[in-house]
Amino acid sequence: MTAYTSIGRLAERAGETVCLRGWLFGRRSGGRVIFLLVRDGTGVCQCVVEAASASAFAAAVKLPHECSLRVRGEVRLDDRAAGGVEVAAETVELIQGQEEYPISRKAHGIDFLLNHRHLWLRSPRQCAILKIRHTLIREIRRFFDDRGFTLIDTPILTPGAAEGAGSLFPVEYFGEEVYLAQTGQLYLESAAMALGKVYCFGPTFRAEKSKTRRHLTEFWMVEPEIAFAELPDLMALAEEMICLLVSAVLEGHAQDLVLLERDTAPLRKIVPPFPRLTYTQAVDLLHSREMKDKVEGDIGRACASLQENMLKLSALEAELPQAGKKWKQDKLTGEIQYVRETVREQEAFIEQSRERLKGAADFRWGSDLGGDEETLLCRYFDKPVIVTEYPREAKAFYMKRSPTDPRTVLNLDVLAPEGYGEIIGGSQREDDLDELMRRMKDEKMDPAPYEWYLDLRRYGSVPHGGYGLGIERTLAWICGLKHIREAIPFPRLMGRIYP
Repeated sequence: MTAYTSIGRLAERAGETVCLRGWLFGRRSGGRVIFLLVRDGTGVCQCVVEAASASAFAAAVKLPHECSLRVRGEVRLDDRAAGGVEVAAETVELIQGQEEYPISRKAHGIDFLLNHRHLWLRSPRQCAILKIRHTLIREIRRFFDDRGFTLIDTPILTPGAAEGAGSLFPVEYFGEEVYLAQTGQLYLESAAMALGKVYCFGPTFRAEKSKTRRHLTEFWMVEPEIAFAELPDLMALAEEMICLLVSAVLEGHAQDLVLLERDTAPLRKIVPPFPRLTYTQAVDLLHSREMKDKVEGDIGRACASLQENMLKLSALEAELPQAGKKWKQDKLTGEIQYVRETVREQEAFIEQSRERLKGAADFRWGSDLGGDEETLLCRYFDKPVIVTEYPREAKAFYMKRSPTDPRTVLNLDVLAPEGYGEIIGGSQREDDLDELMRRMKDEKMDPAPYEWYLDLRRYGSVPHGGYGLGIERTLAWICGLKHIREAIPFPRLMGRIYP
């Protein structure tokens, strides 16, 4: 049986003859030499095929883009090559592949790429995002394991809503209507009364009819729940967790972040303490002169940058008809598309910022903070901001009423900076049976499906709470993604279920 070496470990095999297997990422010719770029999931390697190796050279000439192949050859040190090594190919063998790979080097529209998501995942950018996603998930599990939490797998099919029933997906279950879970929280609360510190980690479903860059209908969420915990404990845990996740990505994914063109300077500011605001203070900030000046300054800078990009776009468009060679035409076409997209984004940012500023002036105490208000608040700070004590009517029935202001509840939202908005939502839970039943009555909720949940308040109730962190929103922020759809392998969006 042939022993294969992974590309990621080639540097350990310098001077040896190895066998590789992977996919053809790229190819270029230099007369009597062909350079194959081969990837295998652990890295990319340049394989040099010389005409003197006649059969290997003949095979290399015919290889289609993204075919699967085997290569055998000597590992040579070369500082100019990716990873500092290359392979002098002696044999090249096609495994499988056909011409006309759907995704070419020319620019493609987002709908085309989403329809070919199964192939788009092979691109270096998407691979980098998925590797960082893996690190986030690994570090989250390690974070809770190291702190004595127990993993609890909560149901995906549930008989009722933990939050708004309007955002539930109904499912037929042996003649009965049930729902895809919005959260595992209610079930976690029962486990916390048994084990103290618990968490669940799995898919979550929200049927919100929203098409913003922050929304998916299916996403992954981690939810810790802690007995004998109050709001300050939750804030401290969330802050510690976010700092650890950002640090792990910065330490382990420097090259991936470079590939994503992510400016890491803002990420290096993510250290404790985070700014903390009550909802009331947040509303005052939205109405403040400081907020108005900040947003108007951002608009002014965006207008100046927009003007520069408009001039750049005009120059590129004038250059395109003069480009003789196809490779140069393709290069210019890609640059034009990129600048056009940037122009559209800047125009949208300017318009939206003006609308947000007007909306902030009109915002009234008592309404829930929406995406526009969150964007203004999280652009105001250069760290995640923790907003607490929202109006009771704007939040879920299970949140504990504030003892100092009965109009509010003891909740927290963590808003990521740079305009990314909410990545964590949580609260201290109402542990008083009578108060919880009064709230359910106010909400016109039938208590019958929740009798098991009410039992937690009848038999050994204690102060407790937890939160949920959305993996995709957190990943989008850390990677600097423009849209959340790139943060999950196969995004489920309103109107999109393929592939």
